[in-house]
Amino acid sequence: MLNVHHSFRRGAALARFCLGALTGLACGFAFAQAIPDGENPATPWNWSDETVFNAVNQVRAGKDLTPEQWPGGARVAVLLSYDVDNETVMGLRTGDVSIGPLSQGQYGHRVALPRIVKLMDDEAIPSTFFFPAWSLKIAPEQAALINASGDHEIAVHGWIHERNTRLDAATEARLLAQAMDTIEEISGQRPVGYRAPSWNHSPATLSTVREMGFLYESSLMHDDRPYELVQDGEPTGLVELPVDWILDDAPLMNPLGNRYMNPRDIMQVWIDEFDKAWEEGTLFLLTLHPHVSGHRSRIVALEGLIEHIKAKGDVWFATHEEAARYVRAQADMD
Repeated sequence: MLNVHHSFRRGAALARFCLGALTGLACGFAFAQAIPDGENPATPWNWSDETVFNAVNQVRAGKDLTPEQWPGGARVAVLLSYDVDNETVMGLRTGDVSIGPLSQGQYGHRVALPRIVKLMDDEAIPSTFFFPAWSLKIAPEQAALINASGDHEIAVHGWIHERNTRLDAATEARLLAQAMDTIEEISGQRPVGYRAPSWNHSPATLSTVREMGFLYESSLMHDDRPYELVQDGEPTGLVELPVDWILDDAPLMNPLGNRYMNPRDIMQVWIDEFDKAWEEGTLFLLTLHPHVSGHRSRIVALEGLIEHIKAKGDVWFATHEEAARYVRAQADMD
């Protein structure tokens, strides 16, 4: 029987198929070379217990890392993050280059990011900005803008917002290494945090992230709270700061899509999510995109949310790096 653990983890030479969902969550694998003899990858209802468990256990949630209290006795940690995708998601990652969409990408760094950074600085909220390396290469002045206050973090979000689930392991590793080097060169900071493009992992992603020495990962959705990632049943020592599509602006603020919501309605969803996190004493992590939420009629949702959070009180605003280091220390993971 084939070594299923190794094949799932490394993902080498696997046959792939993608269902093409907008969120990227439905991107799947045929795992043709990881399925034992006699089991058809197209008929998962016939798979053995071993095959199903090995599929599920590639990456799982381990121990909850919520501390007894947050710094300063705060009741809840609030992490505001921004995926600064710009032109990379407006055609570059697919090669479907068109002037109109690219103009939307330039709006992201020309207008929207300065508007977002000004709000964060005015409100004294440290934030984390995840960059595909090409987004920063096209407009390197973004790094100086973010670094000016000394409060924010720059982290990595791929090379060109590539669909890593379609890449072989060696190519995925090469692009991530390039991205880290490029972001460090432009920003002066070596990224310690990773967020996968489209929030999805290939079978090789977690191994690659671990081998490159990242402090934390922020792409997965096993929990609302910070937790330790487990790979093939073994704790990794890697902190996961989880995301969720409910707490993301892009799916619900696309004016050309069929799910568009009024930003003020979305603000109420975020407020409700925050209030529950405050009650539970855990974590509220929001993912926004400057080219989406940085528009004039949409930034009001973020402004209103911040007003609500500050009025509630007992809050620790932090970058992802600060939160990851804190929960690691509290859990004696160092």
